[in-house]
Amino acid sequence: MIEVEVAGRRIAYDRAGQGESLVLLHGSVADSRSWRRQLDALSTSFDVIAWDAPGCGLSDDPPDDWRMPEFAACLAEWLGAIGVRRAHVAGLSWGSTLALELYRSRPGLVDSLVLASASAGWAGSLPPATTAERLESMLRLTDAPPADAAAAMLPQLITPAAPAGLVDEVASTISELHPGAIPTIARAIAEADLREVLPRIEVPTLIVHGELDQRAPLEVAYGLHAQIGTARLVVIPAAGHFSNMEAPYEFNVLVRDFIWSLRPGGAEPESAD
Repeated sequence: MIEVEVAGRRIAYDRAGQGESLVLLHGSVADSRSWRRQLDALSTSFDVIAWDAPGCGLSDDPPDDWRMPEFAACLAEWLGAIGVRRAHVAGLSWGSTLALELYRSRPGLVDSLVLASASAGWAGSLPPATTAERLESMLRLTDAPPADAAAAMLPQLITPAAPAGLVDEVASTISELHPGAIPTIARAIAEADLREVLPRIEVPTLIVHGELDQRAPLEVAYGLHAQIGTARLVVIPAAGHFSNMEAPYEFNVLVRDFIWSLRPGGAEPESAD
């Protein structure tokens, strides 16, 4: 992992490959390690960069009053600090909402969007009662033993068919959440409502959704697709919320071919191991 200081706050990230920059934004109960299959496969084609958002992984915690605009401002400053002026931005779950907020505030940084297991924020995509219930369940993770937190979250993130190794990997990441940052991260997405951004998106957009996603049901993906005029929606069969981890080959091929299709004249697709 590499570290850089952004406004006095340590931000950790992983980076591999060369070429066009592809920035990966993880979910709320994850960190950059959830993208290791993309770093391994896509770094043969792109400059792939996966950060630990403030409050996650090896990065410092954010202030308690941060919401999505503050996370996006930090993201933009971090990109400048590591020399990225424009990038393809791929967000998963919480990271997809952050990607939308970055586009809202700094559209000039974004060449294209990949929105995986996405929402326009909980307030923007879910009924109020569901948002309140989900926020309460996230706040309970603050005091829960790691094993209990993992047991509560796992069924919402991966399917029962996920291999044991993946189950252990996701559970391990959940067990290492920053308790002090969970409320801030949860409230940021719970309060986010980015519906007004969707019809204003002008960059090419790929929406990737797992067929069996329990955390963001397919209806949410259909809603995003209907509102974003530049968007293409692809559903990965039999995959859950963490589709990039549960179906990495399919996910990687989709992302690689999507970005290559944006080049003048397109480009010959390759396999994404």
